[in-house]
Amino acid sequence: MEGPAAGEGVAASLKSIGATLLDMAGTRAELALVEFREEGERRKRMLLLAAGAASFLAMALLFAGAFVVALFWDSHRLLAIAAVTLAYLAIAGAAAMRLSAMARTSPPPFEATLRTFAADRDLLKPGA
Repeated sequence: MEGPAAGEGVAASLKSIGATLLDMAGTRAELALVEFREEGERRKRMLLLAAGAASFLAMALLFAGAFVVALFWDSHRLLAIAAVTLAYLAIAGAAAMRLSAMARTSPPPFEATLRTFAADRDLLKPGA
């Protein structure tokens, strides 16, 4: 009598293991999807804020430059234009360096998902 009962027990165990593995995979996929959506929303907000800030900064710099050039129009017009141009280049260089630093130090996307997958892989390794 042990033969059929043992066979049914093994089949039930395999089904249970398969169901558990599917549940784990589904949970991990949901986590990846949630992180993907969050990352997309965060990037959209950042892009909109950056575009708005850049637009208003450009307008402010344009008017500030026009003011400086108009102020020195009669005495040192070329020097004023050169100084405004160099100031704009310095601001652009500083912004580019800051953007580069942000890109280097930002956390990788899907960090939690990858960490969870690594923990699962370590758990399923033989001898763990």
